[in-house]
Amino acid sequence: MTTPQTSTGTFTPAQLGTQILIGWSGRQPDADQDTAFLLSYSLGDGQDGPEVGREALRSALERAGLQVGGSIQDAATSPGIQAKLLVQAGQAVLTLPHLKAQYPAPAEWLAAAQAQGQVYGMFATAPWPEAVPGQPVSEDQLRAFAADEEVVRTSAHCLLPVLSLG
Repeated sequence: MTTPQTSTGTFTPAQLGTQILIGWSGRQPDADQDTAFLLSYSLGDGQDGPEVGREALRSALERAGLQVGGSIQDAATSPGIQAKLLVQAGQAVLTLPHLKAQYPAPAEWLAAAQAQGQVYGMFATAPWPEAVPGQPVSEDQLRAFAADEEVVRTSAHCLLPVLSLG
């Protein structure tokens, strides 16, 4: 038996479900270079269903110092944020307490991440069950999910410094 989500933030890792990373890069308005974006989301397949998973993910993000539904945080200037992004050998590895995910990054994403020295991270609490590993996600599908008002409002947003081993 698992412990359901409570107001105290109790959850089990199995409630989080499958965590996925997807990235893209592009030019922001009034920017002179591309920005690398990284979206973390769940498939909503946690053992107690998508709603419990949403609350479990909210608790996990808050434990990591991320504000769900708040303004954009900067992990470089906020020592309480326990989110690390390692970019090495064509891979981006995101690590938070209770969460670790890897993204095989294309060259243009890596170039933007290195040039900026940071990545804009969006941590969605809303599940995206249609975007499964091994299946392509079109730009329109990504745009529809990542720009959805409810998804944006219920996500944590954070600038993550790019760390490397070399």
